[in-house]
Amino acid sequence: MNITQTIVRVLDDSLGLRGRLVNASRDTPLLGAIPELDSMAVVGLIATLEEQFGLVVNDDDIDGATFATIGSLSDFVSSKVSA
Repeated sequence: MNITQTIVRVLDDSLGLRGRLVNASRDTPLLGAIPELDSMAVVGLIATLEEQFGLVVNDDDIDGATFATIGSLSDFVSSKVSA
């Protein structure tokens, strides 16, 4: 399973989307497009991604653009994993 697929699974599980992202692509919008992804959900999602990928996300590492699309979130996680 690649990083993008894992992120889609984590989003689905964390937000209780019941498979709504099954046909998601890198261009699928997140923040503002998925009502379940509010500020509190972002905090939980970051914690889950840290655990899932063994990375550390600092407050100054992220901004709204990180959660714009599945692709932007995947690119962010990829950069942290390879760092």
